[in-house]
Formats: sequence, C-alpha cells, structure tokens
Amino acid sequence: MEAFDRNIPYNQLPPLPPAIELYHDDEVLNKLMLASRRLAELKGLASTLPNQSIFVNTIALREAKASSAIENIFTTDDELYRSLSYQEDDYMEGAAKEILHYREALWKGYQRITSEKTLSIDTIIDVYREVKRSNDGIRPYQAEVVIKKRGWGSLVAETVYTPPRGKGVVEKKMAELLEFLNDDTKFPIDSILKMAMAHYQFEAIHPFRDGNGRTGRILCILYLIQKHLLDLPILYLSAYILQNKDDYYWRLNGVTGTHIWKSWILYMLEAVSQTAEYTIDKIIRIKHLMEKTQTLILKNRLPVNKMDVPRLFEQPYIRPKNLLSEKLKSINTAKKYLTQLESLGMLTKERVGKEFVWFNTDLMTILSD
Repeated sequence: MEAFDRNIPYNQLPPLPPAIELYHDDEVLNKLMLASRRLAELKGLASTLPNQSIFVNTIALREAKASSAIENIFTTDDELYRSLSYQEDDYMEGAAKEILHYREALWKGYQRITSEKTLSIDTIIDVYREVKRSNDGIRPYQAEVVIKKRGWGSLVAETVYTPPRGKGVVEKKMAELLEFLNDDTKFPIDSILKMAMAHYQFEAIHPFRDGNGRTGRILCILYLIQKHLLDLPILYLSAYILQNKDDYYWRLNGVTGTHIWKSWILYMLEAVSQTAEYTIDKIIRIKHLMEKTQTLILKNRLPVNKMDVPRLFEQPYIRPKNLLSEKLKSINTAKKYLTQLESLGMLTKERVGKEFVWFNTDLMTILSD
C-alpha cells in the first residue's frame, strides 16, 4: 500500500467498493442485521401514524441542530424553536439561521430524491447550496483546500488531510461515487453498507470548499430514502456522530491512512442502529402525548372540534396561524382554542415580539432529552 502523505492531494483515493474481506465478515454482518431490523421497525412505526409529517419538522430540526453542532455551530433549543415558529429574519440569529438552512437543505434533497428516484450531482449541489446559502458549486481545481486540525497554539495550523485536487479530478471521483450508489447491478452490495462506504468517500473527496460534513450527512439520509429503507427524513443520525465525534474523525482518518474499512463500517452501522432506536423512542413518546392530549380534550369536553390536534405537535412554539386549516379559518377562533388548552395546563403562553405564542412544554421535554 502506498504511503499516505497528508500534505499532498489524495488523488490516489481508490474507487469503491473496498475489497470484500475488509468489511464482509461475521461481525459486520451481525451489526448489519441489527441495523436493518431497527431501520425497518422505525419505518413501520412511522407508517402507522395518522400523519407522518407531524414528526418530520421536529426530528429534522433535531438532526439539523446536531449536525450543525458537529461543525461547532451551537444554539439553544429555545432559540431554535422560536426561530422555527417565526422564520423571519428579525427573530433569527446566526446559529439558528444556519440550522434552519440545514433543515431546508434536507427538505430540498428529499423532494428531489422522491421525484427523480436517484442521486445526481445536481441534487448534491442543490443540497450544498441550501446548506451554505451560496451559489458556489464543486470547488475549482486550483483551490488549495486543506483540512486542518482544530485546536490552539501550535495545533491550529497542522494539516490532517489534503483532498483530491486537479483539473477534472473531483468531478471524476464524484461521478464514480454516484455510479457506485446508483448502479446496484454492477455493485450488488447492501444499501446500508453502501451508505457507510459512500459517506467516507464523499468526505474524502471533499467536493466543496466548505459545508461538506453537513452535506454528506444529509446525503446519508437521502440515500436510505432512495433505497426505500425510510419514507421520510426522520433518522436522527447526527446525534450519534455528535456524541462520538472524536471516534468519527479517528475512524474516517483510519480509512484514509491505513485503509481500515471494517472499523469505519462498524461505526456507521452502530450509528444507524442507535439512532433508529432513539427515533423510535421519540415517536412513541410523542404519539403517547398526542393521545393523552386528545383524551383530555374529550374528557373536559372542550369545543375544539375544528382543530387538527396533531398540529399542536409540529413544533413546541405554536402561533394561532399554525392551526389554520380548511376547517379552522379564523385566527380568533384559533386563539380561543389555545387559551382553552392553556386553562387545562396543556400549554403555556408567552409574549414573543408583538404577539403571544403558546408553548408545548411536554413536547419540548421529549425533544430535548
């Protein structure tokens, strides 16, 4: 194996897949079985919900928050959900904007993958542009992009990796990556294993000047949707990576430096297993809270028959206009319904800016755990 020099562009990055013996052993297969089972359970549970989109905003926003935190972009839950409630520049600050941009990028990618049924370079660029709110594309071949170690003092300038560089090099490697993902006849490999391999490859190619980490994590979810392992982007994959961030980068570097694929694949399979289990727990708890709310409404005979109860669970901060529908068309009626729910202790009211909003404390507790 050729020695790896982190200061030289990694143009010798080998195409996928790696040699089968590097990843296809009993330990990997056992982890793969568990990940597949939990992913199937998550998909099945979500399909039983009366309206799956209830959970998409909440879970997608948690994913966006965790993925952004991996890049050291932080905000509090309260700031984030206030921003989501308003989505107006007056109420959105830097970190919250970045996170909401991630969520919008996830949605844009979801719409394209469900429409086109395959990953394309145009979809990837669209996702990246939404993440960064930029018109930039694949980095130009003359851009001297390097990955440096984060730290203080003498560690700040230390180069840990130099991605491929040269005229047409990145474009060629991205084309090979997309062929690997989309051509199941040429590459008949389990889709979860493909996702794990492709995530490393995307990060190693590093096709954009910035935002590759967030874009790459979105592509993981989109690929699972493309392969019908999920129906909606409700897998909270970044939570595991955030909690095991050092291990994530160590194993990425292990593939680059010494081609240790097995360790990386085991990590990604564990990430799928744990985050699927985590998301299942979230869905069960939110579903139970919805049922409890509906029971209290019926028990107390609240005259809220026009209200779509699941809308109370799309986000913790509820503005009256969030409840409007074909059945409920009046802002004043929506305010009255929210006040009635407040009187039973289901919601609390807060002033934000010039208006009042209602806060679903129990939902926030579930989301913040």
